[in-house]
Amino acid sequence: MSPMARRKGLPATGTLVRTEDRSRVLTGIAHGALIRGMKQVIALLIALSVALPANAARLRQERHDYLDANLRAIFYHELGHALIDVMKLPIFGQEEDAADVLSVFLIDALFDNDVAVEMAYHTATGFLGEAKNSGGVEPAYWDVHGPDLQRYYTFVCLFYGAKPDLRRNVARDLELPEPRQATCRDEYEQARESWGEVIKRLYENGPGSSIRFLADHRVDEYGRFTAHALEQMIDEMNAEMSLPKRVLVRVEECGTANAFYDGKTREIIMCTEFARYLHDLAPNR
Repeated sequence: MSPMARRKGLPATGTLVRTEDRSRVLTGIAHGALIRGMKQVIALLIALSVALPANAARLRQERHDYLDANLRAIFYHELGHALIDVMKLPIFGQEEDAADVLSVFLIDALFDNDVAVEMAYHTATGFLGEAKNSGGVEPAYWDVHGPDLQRYYTFVCLFYGAKPDLRRNVARDLELPEPRQATCRDEYEQARESWGEVIKRLYENGPGSSIRFLADHRVDEYGRFTAHALEQMIDEMNAEMSLPKRVLVRVEECGTANAFYDGKTREIIMCTEFARYLHDLAPNR
């Protein structure tokens, strides 16, 4: 028997392999390959079963953060209307514009930069989603709210203008044109000189319970999500400041995606349909 034959485990030179032996060898090889292939497939499925839930969890968390940021921005906007009412604040221009300015001012003022930046991306995406959701219909220029794209750029500008040295990437990522970037620092300073003094007075009043949330357990899952987010926001604000008059906040079905302030009852109404609408607008990442 040659050394080569011994190493390979083959029969000695000149020895024939019987047909049935050859068949058993080939069958064994095929069976081994099948087993190896099955093991690879099983390993892949196990890897996917781990990766997919992790990816799904990440997507759920991003959707959660998107909804939370947009609901905060909307609540801060409606709080602006409430403050204008209960504090008898003068308005120079459209009240809706003034409320938009307070919303971005609070996002910048109440949170650390990293958190505020993440919220700003989500909120700006919400404005952009609403603009794209118009289906090519011309904006209602007669409406008390400005066109969504204009509100989008104003939001980004004010947020960037609050800390332009730290937020150049925000302006770039959200495609704020350079001519508008040049005015953003001054625009933010105007917001700070107006709303900043108002918020300072509320802080000087100290903590209290002037913003009161009224729970309604009959709402759907989007209403419950909205309620949970609102309760957290209200607790945070009551722990730091007080309004001169009590303002009520409730979540209820309205028949349309909306949020508004009712001056007659001093109530901020957040409609359950709004969270569902925002959920449908959320980008799929």
